[in-house]
Amino acid sequence: MIYDKLPVVLLSTMAAEKSTSTNHTIAAYILTRRAEIADMGIQQLAEACYVGTGSISRFVRDIGLSGFNELRTLIAETDFSLDPAWTEESVRKRRGLLTSYIADSLVRMEQSVDQTQLEKLCNDIHSYENVYAFGMLKAESAAVSLQTDLMMMSKPVLTSAAFKEQIDTIVHAGKDDLIIIFSYTGSYFSAHSFRQNEKHLLLPKIWMICGNGQKAPWYVDEVLSFASDGRREAHPFLLEMAASLIIQQYACQFKNE
Repeated sequence: MIYDKLPVVLLSTMAAEKSTSTNHTIAAYILTRRAEIADMGIQQLAEACYVGTGSISRFVRDIGLSGFNELRTLIAETDFSLDPAWTEESVRKRRGLLTSYIADSLVRMEQSVDQTQLEKLCNDIHSYENVYAFGMLKAESAAVSLQTDLMMMSKPVLTSAAFKEQIDTIVHAGKDDLIIIFSYTGSYFSAHSFRQNEKHLLLPKIWMICGNGQKAPWYVDEVLSFASDGRREAHPFLLEMAASLIIQQYACQFKNE
């Protein structure tokens, strides 16, 4: 399933933090008790999570929101329900078609990637000393795949599952840094307010790997896009395929080094 902005950020926080951490505790409480939070103030939420109000304020800032009121507004506006297509009965009926659909999507994706852009990205990966690859939730697994295989080819790449660490790296990156963003819907940057840092984002070179038809923010320098119908079933596989294509192309271009 492709989740809305708030669930993605909360789930990413839980995945990256230790289960005993304050941010993990707050994120888990919000996800499991979201109906109750509509009538809570910051003091009440802090008491429910057994933390201070300062911890709630820091958590809100860490996930890219302006304050507690924005958090409460987002909770009220966000649809947390699963699509009916993901119910057990529906999945059973569609299971025979799912594998074929994903396989067809991967073939279309591979055939649609612009070879020139792919080579250009690999040249940048090779030439930049500092390379970072990021994504949120399922997209981060593609970033880890890219990191793992490039490290095996003696090309250092850094990544982090923690969204806050990703954001900190991006906003403090300089002209010698290459940032690669995996984002199926192209919405990575909408999960955090970059308004105060937009001009600074002109310093690093930023690539976005996403489905076609997605409009990247103005400060993204290059896009490697692929054919996608926007459906949720294949999107983790398409991002993993994108990482594999980058790795294969990189190995081909720099095999003698």
